Amino acid sequence: MEEAVAALSTFSLEGNQPDIQGLAVTLLTGKNASQSPLDYEDVAAYQLQLTEDSKSINQLNVLVEQGNEMVSILYTYRSCVKALPQLPDSMKQSQADLYLETYQVLDIEIGRLRDIQRWQTTAASKLAGNMQKFCRPERRINGPTVTHMWCILKLLDVLLQLDHLKNAKASIPNDFSWYKRTFTQISTQWPDTDSMREELDDLQIFLSTRWAILLNIQAELFRVNNLEDLLQVLINFCLDALESDHVVLYSERHVLLRVLPVLVVLAISSEKEGDSTFKKIKINRLIRVFRSDPVIPAFPDLHLSPASMLKELSPYFRKVAAQSRLTSLPAPHELAPREALEYPFSEYLIIHHMPAIRFAHDEFCLHFAAAINKLQLLKCARNVDEALSTKIKEDVYMAILEGFQCLSEWTGRVWEQCAWKFSRPSKEATPYDEDVSAVVTDYEKVVRCNYSPEERKAMVELISYIKGVGSMLEHVDTQVAETVCEVIHSQLQDFVQNKLSLMLRTSMKKKKELSRIVTEMRTIAADWTNSNGDQEKGSFRKTKDETDRFPITVRATAPTAAQLHCLQFLIHELISGSPKKAAVFFGSNETEIASADMKQLDLFFNKLAFYPYILDYKATIFHVTDLGFIWFREFYLETSRVIQFPIECSFPWMLVDYILESQDAALLESVLVPFDIYNDSAEHALRRLKQRFLYDEVEAEVDLCFDQLVFKLSEHIFSYYKSRASSKQLDATFVASSELQDKFRVFPKRYEPLFQMRRVQILGRDIDLTFLIEQRLNKIFRENLDFLLERFESHDLCTIVELDHLIEILRATHCLLADQLTLDPFNLILEEMMENISMVSFSSRLASQIFSEIQNDVVPNFILCNSSLRLIRSPKACQRVFRRAPVPHADYSFLCGTPDLNMAHAMYTDLFSKFFGLPHMLCIVKLLGSRSLPWLIRALLDHLSQKITSSLDSSVGDLRGAMPKAINLPTPEAGVAGAMKILKEQLQWVTSYEGKVNFIECLKEIGTLLFLMSLLDMAMKETETSQMVQVAPWLGIAPGPNGLQRYAADATDSPFLALFKEAASACAAHPLCLSPSTFVAMGKQAEVTGSLYMKNIQTGSVLEYTLAYLSVVLDSFREKWSSPSKTGLIEITTSKEYHRIYSGIQFVFCGESLAEAGPNFECFGDSVAWGGCAIVYFLGQQQRFELLDFIYHLLSVEEAESAIHHDRSRKPALVYGPSYGQELEDFLDNARRARGLNNHVFSLLRARSPQEDKSASMIKQSGSVVHRVKYPNTPSAFDSLPLKGQGAEAPRATT
Repeated sequence: MEEAVAALSTFSLEGNQPDIQGLAVTLLTGKNASQSPLDYEDVAAYQLQLTEDSKSINQLNVLVEQGNEMVSILYTYRSCVKALPQLPDSMKQSQADLYLETYQVLDIEIGRLRDIQRWQTTAASKLAGNMQKFCRPERRINGPTVTHMWCILKLLDVLLQLDHLKNAKASIPNDFSWYKRTFTQISTQWPDTDSMREELDDLQIFLSTRWAILLNIQAELFRVNNLEDLLQVLINFCLDALESDHVVLYSERHVLLRVLPVLVVLAISSEKEGDSTFKKIKINRLIRVFRSDPVIPAFPDLHLSPASMLKELSPYFRKVAAQSRLTSLPAPHELAPREALEYPFSEYLIIHHMPAIRFAHDEFCLHFAAAINKLQLLKCARNVDEALSTKIKEDVYMAILEGFQCLSEWTGRVWEQCAWKFSRPSKEATPYDEDVSAVVTDYEKVVRCNYSPEERKAMVELISYIKGVGSMLEHVDTQVAETVCEVIHSQLQDFVQNKLSLMLRTSMKKKKELSRIVTEMRTIAADWTNSNGDQEKGSFRKTKDETDRFPITVRATAPTAAQLHCLQFLIHELISGSPKKAAVFFGSNETEIASADMKQLDLFFNKLAFYPYILDYKATIFHVTDLGFIWFREFYLETSRVIQFPIECSFPWMLVDYILESQDAALLESVLVPFDIYNDSAEHALRRLKQRFLYDEVEAEVDLCFDQLVFKLSEHIFSYYKSRASSKQLDATFVASSELQDKFRVFPKRYEPLFQMRRVQILGRDIDLTFLIEQRLNKIFRENLDFLLERFESHDLCTIVELDHLIEILRATHCLLADQLTLDPFNLILEEMMENISMVSFSSRLASQIFSEIQNDVVPNFILCNSSLRLIRSPKACQRVFRRAPVPHADYSFLCGTPDLNMAHAMYTDLFSKFFGLPHMLCIVKLLGSRSLPWLIRALLDHLSQKITSSLDSSVGDLRGAMPKAINLPTPEAGVAGAMKILKEQLQWVTSYEGKVNFIECLKEIGTLLFLMSLLDMAMKETETSQMVQVAPWLGIAPGPNGLQRYAADATDSPFLALFKEAASACAAHPLCLSPSTFVAMGKQAEVTGSLYMKNIQTGSVLEYTLAYLSVVLDSFREKWSSPSKTGLIEITTSKEYHRIYSGIQFVFCGESLAEAGPNFECFGDSVAWGGCAIVYFLGQQQRFELLDFIYHLLSVEEAESAIHHDRSRKPALVYGPSYGQELEDFLDNARRARGLNNHVFSLLRARSPQEDKSASMIKQSGSVVHRVKYPNTPSAFDSLPLKGQGAEAPRATT
């Protein structure tokens, strides 16, 4: 058992999730000692004069609780009439039934209003009776206790809130009018309705009279004699508490601010003739408080203004109207914009307090962390000095108290800023979406349009501080619980046993009344550890040193609420003086206590005020960190007449959206903090307001907002990592030399903590944020790839380089994110979006698009520049129209991340956008891979075959039929001009042929296809060479002579296979190996892998295969396009072979302008020669073509004339030279260019496809036989092409 426990102790229950979220809803299992009236039941045991007072406190607390429930009912009240159906004219006969149903529905709500009316009457009567007890002559000396005064003020505050809500809720009288109307309709059939009518009339008067509750309170209090003294005590108490800033909770401060105007009004209205309230209360103090706090939070979306209250109440209270200094105070809405920005109104804006708040937050975090660390070390240490231990524990206590005070102040500032914003709506409000609605609601004016970006940032920062500090305090609850009780016990016992003992021996020795009070205090609170009371007796003995202190045994025992209440009462009575002195308030008169003792009593009295909140640790934390009020908007829902506002108007979502859109890296970790507002709002709706429909609304908004958060956060994460990947792809020298290099740099952001959030607590649920982000990012990667493919499909094939570049950036983005998150493999995503997942499909989406671009755009609309080995777009007049899909909207995050990076990378990819060459073909090979590339090759070869069989065959037949019986070559004696004239006359059959342009276009397209296959061959060779260099050392391959591959002769297996077999056999032979068969199987799999890699590097030439394919295609036209001589001699004049036709076409191509856009070579390019010469070569007519070609013959004549001219020019007396016209000169230049192209093409064909080595054959899918050329040192790369009926294995070339 002990071993099991020891083993369990090694496990850690703490996760690695960062603490970037606020407190979850705290579960309170105990009573709140600072509010529960049950804790005062033991007051009678102390035999003081507080028994009656305690009963009154309990009674007032019960009324406060009931009043809070009434306030919740009124605040959450929504009009029922809006939901009632309206009958059409056709159903007027059912009007009576509708009235009855309406009455039954409204009667429930009106019944609650009746309860509120009755309760406020009862509460006002009990409050007056309670205050009357302190106005009797025998009680006027001591007055109410501090606790009693707080209860009176809280009850007044509740009554004030009820009155304010009754005045503000317009739906209440509206529903009541409907209720009364329906009652009038249906009560005609009821007997004895007079009492009900009277009750309705009273309720109507109550609802329609403004400040009816306050007027009722005044009427009840007027019956109390000498009330003005008690009201002055309460006013002084409020002023002293506000000015001394000894209030712990912000809510208590707001209670004082709300009640103070009411107390002033009641005090002024109760003045006697010749007496004045302001003789004992300085009016300047009141004005100073009212000016410094012109707006007071009352409800989440309602506020109170002392100035407005005094002005509004002056007609109801005659004496109040006479106080012009009070009624002339400006209300918040009366302030000018410039005046509202000045002190003290600027104090409401949190942005002005943020430097001090940041400093206080940092100081507290350091102090608190240091105190907790010392406490943990103290618990682990032994034999620690008692003084050091006491100091450390008191330091922890003071840190906790400091934390409570900071949280209370910060949360109070949030309340006050919200109230200030509600009092001054924005005057420059614009709708968030004009397409949805052009109307700006009042709620938008006070929330969405009323906060600047700086103020939103300050709110996010402050809420993060509140939730962060609250989380720090809550996490150490169990650690500091005992320490807090010990410190309170120590301070209390030190005061009652030592300090009070000293007072009894010195200053109070001969003052019996004061000594009695001190003795009672010691009797109530002293913890005598010695049962015989030696210490208690010793307190009266004389000592040589009056500073001697009695040892105190510290215990983790906290005082009860009754003990604290009694101590407050006794200290208050002690300082108030003897019964002969009429003291009306704490410290307001001279006493018989020494000043030093007075300071100690005052200090301890202030400490007593903090003890209840420190003891209610969790309840206090929850209260001072509760920000749920920010979400509620019941008043504005009613005034705007809408069911609910969109989330763009919701304050928590505004903060989340600001964090995401501001791109402020410092706020990213706080993106989940505003969702704690929803947690607080849901708790507030269920536990305090007790309304399920409010919780449902909070839940619905949270669901929508969290979906939006995941959506937007994932997009920002993707955009950020995309920008990082794009920045890394830029050339370092380019970035360093750029003047805008900061724009190309991506500054770091801390998304890593968000990636670890596996348990986000929202409304009692644990949400895996990381999983949702991963799921969304997988979708974004797919959407981005789909966008890139759509973008490529809307442009020409030249953008394949851009596509490859963007895919590489996307791949780098995936690598960066895959280090933090679990994403789908990028290759799987790529194959899925290219529709290349099926095992039986070899045609991917990209391959089909590439073939479509080649077939419909590149082949017909591009021309070949043979010198640069590039295809460029022909003049626009020569192009065929090819319609593509529209260009999709380019989101910068789907390109390179930012506009600046998009521009930088676009400058690079634009270099490849005007031509098609080897870089583009390398990208095609890389993107298609070994799976789709064979399909593309087969499709291009089929297109080549189709061009010859369908287009070229018919044109050749037409030209053969139009040829004359004989075509004679002119003699050299005719000269160049004469030969040109003769050839033109004999080639009229070509010139007059209407399809000559189509014939040239067909030759151009065939040549372009051959050139593309040559580019593909070069790209594949480059790719395969790179791959072979990587795998050759593992396969035991070394370069041999004449470009051959040499294999190691001394090893039967490759190094890779030998290493793997050795490792597998060693593992299988190990005695601890559990499954030797697994390693044996791994060795066999290694053999298969080695053979597959070996076959991959034994590839052939795509160009050679294409030429062999062309030769086989032309075999079917060989007899038709070739006319072998019957005599065995070359037919010079009567030949009708293909080379004769191509010679005529070439002659016309060099001389006649076939396109209006420009010269023929600029419109058709060099690929015409590629197509024409390839057919001539594979028909076996090259030598006859070179011998009998018309332009070759004309160039020979021109060379002969030039030679004669050169010989004659040596004689100085004679100057001869051939003089040709411009037309003939242009023809000769074109002829020379054509002859050079022909020679280049023929040399390439002879090198790559010698005609004498033709052998072997293969079978196409259609079943036809296709011959191919095979060379000993260049085996074919297309053994993997789908064959029908047989397959051939490439030979292994070895040395």
